Order: sequence, then C-alpha cells, then structure tokens
Amino acid sequence: MKFYMTPGSCSTGIHILLEEAGLVFEAHILNLPRGDHLKPDYLAINPHGTIPTLVRDDGVALTDFVAIATWLAETYPRRKLLPEDPDAKERAMVSLNFATRYIHGEGFRRVFTPERYAAAGAIEATKAQGREIVAEAFEKVNRELDGKSYVVGAFSIADAGLFYVEFWADKIGMELPANCRAHYELMKSRPTVRQVLAEEGYR
Repeated sequence: MKFYMTPGSCSTGIHILLEEAGLVFEAHILNLPRGDHLKPDYLAINPHGTIPTLVRDDGVALTDFVAIATWLAETYPRRKLLPEDPDAKERAMVSLNFATRYIHGEGFRRVFTPERYAAAGAIEATKAQGREIVAEAFEKVNRELDGKSYVVGAFSIADAGLFYVEFWADKIGMELPANCRAHYELMKSRPTVRQVLAEEGYR
C-alpha cells in the first residue's frame, strides 16, 4: 500500500492506525506549503488534492480520513480498531466524525486557513471564531470522556481521530480540558504513537 501524508497533519491519525494494524506500506511525504498536493501526479491519485490518501494493494485510492480508518478497522478485525458491540461501534463512529468533520472541519480549518471563510480584513476574527468552535467542542468531548480512558473503553479509530486534533490544540497553545488532556497524554504513551511522532519529527 502507498500512504500519502504530511507530518503533523490529520494524516498522523491514519499513520497511527497503520502502525497499530502492523501493516507494511510506502510512505510518500507531501509538502503542503509547496503545493505538492496540487501537482498533476498527485491529483491523478486524489482529484480532491487532500490528505491523507491510502492506495490499497488493489489500486483503489481511499481519500478520506473516516473512510480509511473504517476500512482499516473492517479489513483487519483482529487488531480490534473498532469494538464488536454495535452500540459501542456506533459511539466510536459518532466520535470519529465529530473530531474530523467538526473539530477539524469547522474549527481548525478556520484557524489554519481563515482565508477560505473571510475577506482579508476579517482574518483574525475568523481565526478567533475557529478557536472558539474548537474550545466548545473539546468541552463536549471532555464530558463524554468523563470516567473513561479511551473514547469507547478500549483504543479504537475514534481515539486516533481525537488525538490529532488534541495534538493541534497542544501545538498552538490551546488549553485542553482535563479529560481531553488525560486522553492526549495516554495516547502519547502508546508505543505506536511515540513511534509515529518520532518518525514525523516530533519528540
């Protein structure tokens, strides 16, 4: 398999899942500021120009975090990346979507790429709005994590999704609520996470 990624981005969550599944893959690093994701050879693989992308052994390209994570969990069930209990599985998917679609898609996207949402004069206000969305979302996650270590009891794809947005918050100096901070520290203690962060240049 070929994995297209950018260190420290949302693809870090998929990188963690690939290592948790014990898979062999080729890592291809894309430099987003340089525009690697918009070059014709990459757009031929992923027309959306987004990351991450996982090209399976059969040549099919998966180009969405949730799609890749779900495929990994369902294709390698022995790795227990999703719980077997239907209710717990549903909670994991809801949490994963909330982290990737809302905390990332609605919050951090405004923080990192405010020009998508505002004219030049409103850039700082848009960033502030993004931070507010993220902070409020983490308070919701914090309540849902009360009394739990991982999102649905044991490690799952939901934790990989939550981790990368916690990682972003930490890197830009945002305060994580207590349960989110505990989850973040627990994730950083996992051998695979330590390995991935080291490989991506973070210590």
